[in-house]
Amino acid sequence: ACGTTVCTARRTSGRSVDIKTIRKSVDVCTVPEEKSTAALSLCNTLFPGINFQPRDGLLAISLSNLNPQNHLGMALGNMSRMDKGESWYQFENTTPKIGFLEDLDRERLAIADALGVRVKTIYDHFSLSFHVPITDSISDMCQEIYNSGNDVYGPNTSESRYITEDCPFGLTLTTVLGRLVNRPAVLHESGLMICNSMYGRDFVAENDLLKALDLDGMTLEELKVAARTGRLRSRQLSSPAV
Repeated sequence: ACGTTVCTARRTSGRSVDIKTIRKSVDVCTVPEEKSTAALSLCNTLFPGINFQPRDGLLAISLSNLNPQNHLGMALGNMSRMDKGESWYQFENTTPKIGFLEDLDRERLAIADALGVRVKTIYDHFSLSFHVPITDSISDMCQEIYNSGNDVYGPNTSESRYITEDCPFGLTLTTVLGRLVNRPAVLHESGLMICNSMYGRDFVAENDLLKALDLDGMTLEELKVAARTGRLRSRQLSSPAV
């Protein structure tokens, strides 16, 4: 499993893709964890030059995925553009007020710390992904991405994966993990409630994967073991995968 994609790109036509940037580093894990050596070898063969950073199981990888929190902030701040089908650059329009991405990130980092897993900060992620220097302002870093020509268009429809996928399967998991370790992700939960109201949907209820896992019926230690081995109680959660 990977914490993000190896590049940032947008499909421009049926067979054409505009690749804006290739990431310097990607967090990875394997399930089960003893397959990590073979998996890393395969990753390095397929994508030479990228630093594939092993992480401690699926909990670390889940919290290494910054797209849900970042897409939430960008989408809420630009929802009228999405609704009207406008063309807009997402980093150019990550203005200082949308800089609350930094507070969302602090919630994620607090959860990761309580779980004992290492993850990148939002500043590290943007720097390694888009080749810009780290500053103390995500908005400033986003303007540098735009100025360097590596910006990408944001969604031109409200029916975007930024909401319809990231809310149920990204933000929901973060809030659940936060409650498990007594690190409430208040901003994440507030964003979910706002999106529920905007879309007239219950995005938390749409996460069928968490229902199948039945997290309420296990201890935190059982969840950590399952995230590394792929086994929960007597059930196997997945086949070995990269």
